[in-house]
Amino acid sequence: MKILLLQIDKTQNSYLSEGIEIYSKRLINYSSFDINTIQISKNIRKRSVLEQKLEETKLILQQIQNDDFLILLDENGKELNSIEFSDFILKQQNRSTKRIIFIIGGPFGFDTKLYDRANYILSLSKMTFSHQMIRLFFVEQLYRAFTILKGEKYHHE
Repeated sequence: MKILLLQIDKTQNSYLSEGIEIYSKRLINYSSFDINTIQISKNIRKRSVLEQKLEETKLILQQIQNDDFLILLDENGKELNSIEFSDFILKQQNRSTKRIIFIIGGPFGFDTKLYDRANYILSLSKMTFSHQMIRLFFVEQLYRAFTILKGEKYHHE
């Protein structure tokens, strides 16, 4: 199973980039994992929120195939603890899902077209985090999920 994280715009803070890189390298031992960054031009950032979300959606949908399992990371999604998230990943592996795509949207969230296409909507917390910080939190949780599945000692419960 391949896992792809799609994110809008590059990670701006070096401390976040370094953390993401650490966990991304660790994930290679468990699964095929890539991060694709969709750059949004400054001209689009000057437009209305709706127009920005529509443009982001158009660019995201260009990278998605019909058989991809699409998961939006959204503050209003379903919350899972780390064990439940690892079980969720295992179920996708057992279903022979070829590619899971997790999407972290831009600063204004997602357009309704993405909600309609999504197979699942996941929240990492009831709290709101910046779309920059959630990248590190997500990659760490994905790594944690795989260590749980392998029975490794990273997760303590």
